[in-house]
Amino acid sequence: MGVAKELRRVGKFSAVGTVAFLVDIGLFNLLRLDPVGMGPLWAKALSVTAATTVSWVGSRYWTFRDGRTNTPVKEAIGFFAVNAAGLLIALLCLWFSHHVLGLTSAFADNVSGNVVGVLLGNVFRYLMYRHVLYRPARGTPPTPRRAIVNLDDPAGA
Repeated sequence: MGVAKELRRVGKFSAVGTVAFLVDIGLFNLLRLDPVGMGPLWAKALSVTAATTVSWVGSRYWTFRDGRTNTPVKEAIGFFAVNAAGLLIALLCLWFSHHVLGLTSAFADNVSGNVVGVLLGNVFRYLMYRHVLYRPARGTPPTPRRAIVNLDDPAGA
């Protein structure tokens, strides 16, 4: 695969992730409003589930459409498992910073969990989606590029 195509795929991955992030934050805060009054843990569980579902749909039908499978249920299970592992990476970064390094401020927790952890988790997710979950079928030849040359044109254009 060419570098330009891979960069487009990373851009799509980032766009889908941004939409999923906004769904997570928006739904979490909506569920926490007084009319709904949901507790923070249930609100977060529902918002993460909704965001992961949005991410799966975007990944399946846009970012990695050339590698999606014919078994969407199995694919969704793998997708949610990869996302759970990505979340675990962020939690491990937060745990290490907070409990091993002793960096216990809110700022340190945000940097370790929401910057370093999310960054490492996203790299893990992308690699797993790209090379394991949404891998194009083997033996599928790449689409050939055809040059259009007009032999009647003396300039060859």
